[in-house]
Amino acid sequence: MTSELVERFTRQYGHAPTVLARAPGRIEFIGNHTDHNGGTVLGAAINLDVRVAAGPAPAGTLRFASEHFSGAVTVPAGDPRKQTGAQSWVNYPLGVWASLKEFGLRQPNGVEYLALADLPSGAGLSSSAAIELATALAFLGLTGDEPARETIVKLGRHAENNFVGVPCGILDQGVSGFGKKDRLVFIDCRGPSFKTVPLPAGAHFWIFNTHAKHALVDGLYATRHRECQDAARSLGVALLADLTPAILEQARAKLPPVYFLRAKHVVEEIDRVARVRTALARGDLVETGRLLVASHRSSQTQFENSTAELDFLVDMLAAAPHVFGARLTGGGFGGAVMALTDAEFTAVQAAQIAQAYRNRFGSEPDVLHCETGDGAARIAA
Repeated sequence: MTSELVERFTRQYGHAPTVLARAPGRIEFIGNHTDHNGGTVLGAAINLDVRVAAGPAPAGTLRFASEHFSGAVTVPAGDPRKQTGAQSWVNYPLGVWASLKEFGLRQPNGVEYLALADLPSGAGLSSSAAIELATALAFLGLTGDEPARETIVKLGRHAENNFVGVPCGILDQGVSGFGKKDRLVFIDCRGPSFKTVPLPAGAHFWIFNTHAKHALVDGLYATRHRECQDAARSLGVALLADLTPAILEQARAKLPPVYFLRAKHVVEEIDRVARVRTALARGDLVETGRLLVASHRSSQTQFENSTAELDFLVDMLAAAPHVFGARLTGGGFGGAVMALTDAEFTAVQAAQIAQAYRNRFGSEPDVLHCETGDGAARIAA
């Protein structure tokens, strides 16, 4: 894909790029909506990514191109307004450019930019964080600034929160930035702090992408974020992570029923993350899988960010041989289901489940057999 990236950039702009960078998608292993509530989460960087090529342009000119759109979108650096319609994808790299100065980092005076990906968008694999981190590394490669990895991760989140307008936590950018092959990324989102933990041998990831539409900016993600904030405020804490399941239960009468359900999901999910870490440390994938399914049931009934399509896939997968567990991965309201399997789960089984889904919903999900991968980095041409 790197050679294709260079060739496309050269065709688009008439010269080779100066810097190349990549950043992987991620699987939210467990910790659904815990990140923006100050909790903990486990994720895995995968071997599908976004790649970015960049080079200097005349001062004051920002040009953005992508494999999915013909031509380039030109934005004046002196007036980097948020884009709309078919050009709204530009808000991710443009938001990174605009955010650099917020971290005391230099902005390239002019940029020519091209993005290419084998990571599907809208699949709950966080293509948005991948493009943000790959873009940040490319822009920093042009200016020569070399901030800490934590700063690059925070930069990506700042762009998504403050320019794109999605109130996400640090999960997506943190996993894309700190991922390691054969390991999971553990994030304490209050810090935030990042560390990796071993993934037991024999664990495999299968992703079933339903193609259900994500509408996170103007949709239910923002509503859930607000509900969590309101619940914490009603209970006199800064973040839902300040609560334990027992304390929340004692305070139940202080919350409207819907707010209690949202808070219960988050608080119990943080506890599930801790129990998954314990299970993984002893190599217990059976218990890990049980907790993954419990996470999904909580998303389904308490946080209400699942869909009929996602629930159907989890039901099918949880009952299938060689599957330890399954759950929605990502913000929810569509997207994808992740299954944790052993090495004997096959493409034939995956196809059978996909066919059952087609029989039920009239369309077939994409199936991806993913491996863990390394985090964001600059790459050689």
